[in-house]
Formats: sequence, structure tokens, C-alpha cells
Amino acid sequence: MFRTAFGENGEYVMGITRSRARRNTVVAAAVVTAAALAVLLPAGAQAAGHDQRQDQGRGPARSTAAHGGYSTADLRRDLAAVRAAGGGDVNVAARLDTPQGPLRARYGTAGRGSTAPVPWDPEFRVASTTKTFTAVVVLQLVAEGRLSLDDTVEHWLPGVVDGNGNDGSRITVRDLLRQTSGVFEYLADPVLQDQLLNHFDENRYNATPPAQLVAVAMKHRPVFTPGPAGTPRQWSYSNTNYLLAAMIAEKANGDGASWSELVEHRIIAPLGLRHTYIPGLNPFLTGPHERITMDGPDGVPVDLTEHSFMHTADSGVVSTPADLNTFFRALATGKLLPAGQWRQMTETVPYDDLPVPPSGRQGGYGLGLRVIPLTCGGVYYLHEGDGIGVYSRPAVGSDGRRAVTVSVTTTTALIDQDKVNRAVEALTDHALCG
Repeated sequence: MFRTAFGENGEYVMGITRSRARRNTVVAAAVVTAAALAVLLPAGAQAAGHDQRQDQGRGPARSTAAHGGYSTADLRRDLAAVRAAGGGDVNVAARLDTPQGPLRARYGTAGRGSTAPVPWDPEFRVASTTKTFTAVVVLQLVAEGRLSLDDTVEHWLPGVVDGNGNDGSRITVRDLLRQTSGVFEYLADPVLQDQLLNHFDENRYNATPPAQLVAVAMKHRPVFTPGPAGTPRQWSYSNTNYLLAAMIAEKANGDGASWSELVEHRIIAPLGLRHTYIPGLNPFLTGPHERITMDGPDGVPVDLTEHSFMHTADSGVVSTPADLNTFFRALATGKLLPAGQWRQMTETVPYDDLPVPPSGRQGGYGLGLRVIPLTCGGVYYLHEGDGIGVYSRPAVGSDGRRAVTVSVTTTTALIDQDKVNRAVEALTDHALCG
């Protein structure tokens, strides 16, 4: 969500809008989430040498040929570049899964002041990557005939999107999932921004329900109003869209199950994702993870690890690189959606909030999924997550054979997301092309 809780670039910081123009403002806010930190990004630093150890649980690195020309050494090299782009003092981990088995790399420690290395498969809040989970649930309900992508928000949630120029009868479920609704980004609300930037500790255990967050968005005029059905759509990233999508999914399912229960029963359990869960208002992570910190305005470190800001359908999932690779590979190979819904999920509109990838051609945003061209031909699927000091970048090739996830966590300051995104795009292209 946050692009995160405050953040996934405008995305979040609670999910703030990702339009490049607004992204800087939102990111600042989200980032600051560390209790009003106004910190500068640190200069690049050398990656910690002791973390270049190969995965001791897998023995010697597999041959380059076995992994399509991409080796553990290549992954380490590319991950070191990601770390340098993040300022050099961030902690990073990456996992590439291929038909021949996994490759793993890591740099840094388990947190500020720790001498233990980054866990090989750390748990972290995936922030806006949660949107892909939510979109899959909605599309499964579409496949079951319980709702239609052409249904309006007003049909399912009468009177919820209304006032100040908002009109739920002009917005479809497809618009919500594709970020073409024009609905205001609730994380950009000045009151919420103040809580996140200036009073983080006081609001660390935030329990605001989704309906109230949607009501906050309705206090503002929309960015735009969608035209009649079938007309071209504008794109503007808003976490509010996924709160509404989850509320609709809960009603359409019809048995009283919450959004989190739908994700657990329809995705997490069937795929056996043993380290993926939705903590809700529980602020604690249960498995091996990294401590997330940032320097406060007085230079005193602020620990951002435990909080409940990211408890809704735009940001509330916790997972690991291994589980995220499993999830995205299952999605790309048809294990979660029928062919018709998968086709709709991958139909895109242009976005403007990420750097142009190494292929030189910008991708598009589908239904909770980005579709990005590869230099070797074809495309890969991704949904990044930018949370409170934590950033997830899972991606899968279109045939589902290769998937790679990169996680980044802060120790002193927020990252330059544009630089990190460029480095991750290069790593992803290399890993998926081999």
C-alpha cells in the first residue's frame, strides 16, 4: 500500500498516488513516516563482503549453463548494484527461481546494530504488491459469475463514492483494479500526512477501517472523472481504488468473509505459502526478518519495524522472496485464474511512474499487475511494493518458468526510488532473460 504505508513513490506511504508529478511529494511523506524525518539520502557505500557467501543450504553455486546463462555470481553483482543505488547502507536480498532450482544473494545485516547477515528468505510487508493478491480474488469472483468488471462502484457500494464531484456510477470495478478511476489518493490527505510525517509514533498502531479511509478520500475532488463506458481512460495511481475493490469483493462473495480471509482461502492456502500471511492490526512479524530503521530529525534512530498502518487490501500482506516467486509463477502458469480472466488482467493502459526499462520501451498497467518488455523479447509481470522503509520487487517471466524477487530495507534513510528502480529493472531483465 504504501507504496507504502506511506509510501509503493507516491504509491504509498500509504499508498500514495504514483503519478510521477505527485510521487515526489507523496514519497516524501511516506518516507518520512519515520516520525517526521527530513533526512538526505546517504552516499553510496561498499556492500558488506561477508554477505557474499553463497547459500550454504544449497552447496556450491550451480553452473551458469544450468540457469540459462545467469549465475549466482551474476545475481550477486546485480544485487550489489541495487544496494549501491539504495545508498549502500540498505539491506538487500534476492531470490531467482528457475526450473533448475533457486539462486540467492544478500548484502547487509539483519538490521542496524546487528552482526547477523540478512536472512536468506526474510519476511517483510510487501506493501502494494498486495494489490496483485486483491486483484486475483476479484477476478476469481468474476470467473465465478459473482460480479462483472463492468459493474459500477455505485451498484455494489451505494452512496460510498459520492460528493465533491465523486460519482460511483461512472467508475467500474475494472477502473478500480486498473487505476483509471480518478479517485483521490487517501494517503495524500493533509491530516493523514501529518499523522504519518509528524506523529508516527503516536499513530504507530493505526486501526482505521477501510471504509473510513475511503470517506477521507471522498472529502476531496477526484483527479478526473472517467468518461462513458468504452472511452479511453486516464491513469492515476490511488490506493483508495483497492480499498473499494476489496469492499466489493466482500459483498460479492456473499458469505461474510473478510478480504483477508478471501486471500487466505483462495490464494495462500491452495498454494501452500507457509510464510505468507495477513497480520491485520497485529504489528508484529512472526518469522525471520530485518529491523527497519531511519534516522530521526535529531539523529536518533527510529525503529519502523512494528506498526499496523499497512493493514488493508492495498498493502496488508506479509511474505518472503520464495513465497512471492511461487505466487507469481502460479499466476503466470494459470493456476489461479482461468484464461479469460488472465487475459483481462494483462490488458494494460500506459503508466508514467516508473523508469523506462532496459528494453527501451515502457510497459503498461493491467489489473493489479504491470506488464514490462524484456530485452530478450517477450514481457514480464510485476507489482512493486513501497512501504515504510521496505521495498519489494517481485517479477515473473510470461511463461512462469523464471521468477525473481528483490527486497530492500532501510537502516538510516529513505531510498532514492528512481535509482533503485533502475537497478532492479536491470537485475530483473538479466535474471529473467538469463
